[in-house]
Amino acid sequence: MYKKEFEIRWSDLDANLHLGNSKYIDFMSHTRMSFLTENNLGLEVMFKNNLGPITLHEHIHYFKEIRPRERITVSLEISGHSDDGRFLMFEHNFYNAEGKNLAYAEILFSWIDIKKRKIAVIPEEMLAVIEGFPRSFNFQVLSKEDTRRYGRMPKDLT
Repeated sequence: MYKKEFEIRWSDLDANLHLGNSKYIDFMSHTRMSFLTENNLGLEVMFKNNLGPITLHEHIHYFKEIRPRERITVSLEISGHSDDGRFLMFEHNFYNAEGKNLAYAEILFSWIDIKKRKIAVIPEEMLAVIEGFPRSFNFQVLSKEDTRRYGRMPKDLT
């Protein structure tokens, strides 16, 4: 399990004086990018391969509010990836200093070809790194159906 520590700042609070929901997303994104960088898949590797990181969906479950000046730990585990490494499922948990679980999130992540603006095929070197990532106890190989399990499609105004 990968972990990153943060202190809740004044600018992280919403009108209810607890951690604002968009800040959860910021902390998870920072944790993911730190993990990828520390595992040799940082921005320089992505840009060299004409790739960018993208989130396809995020589902957050809030258990207990996070207050100002609290120190929290955000964890990351890989709970799945597709055979070709194009899709990864991350699980994040938020913990207080006593180790109490404050929130849980599941993120479906992928790579975008920066020029074509479409989901990208990644090079073998990147796939080898992904296959070596530590896995959660509930890890699974993601199928196409897994990446579309919520079945949401765009609904235009017209």
